[in-house]
Amino acid sequence: MKNKTMMKKTLLLILTTFLLNTAGVCWAQEEKNEPETELSATSIVVKGSTLSVYNANGNILEIFSLTGTKVATIRIDSNEKTVDLSLKKGCYILKVNKVVRKISIH
Repeated sequence: MKNKTMMKKTLLLILTTFLLNTAGVCWAQEEKNEPETELSATSIVVKGSTLSVYNANGNILEIFSLTGTKVATIRIDSNEKTVDLSLKKGCYILKVNKVVRKISIH
């Protein structure tokens, strides 16, 4: 029983360390189920607390905490949408269509 608890704590520590060491700038590309040109690929860029989403016009951006709680929903109404994130420091998961990206806010 002690070994199982210790293993869970070690795994949690490794996962937390990995998540905290991610870069503050993230790029995401849609899964390639069909051929796409580079111009049509959805991408997400985060610099500091500014989020930019490209080529996702008409879609919804969802932001989740690491516990799976949805913390924000943003409608993408242009091909180049920039939003100032008002999120606390921490790690989040962004989702636009099939593009999913993990980010860290410092």
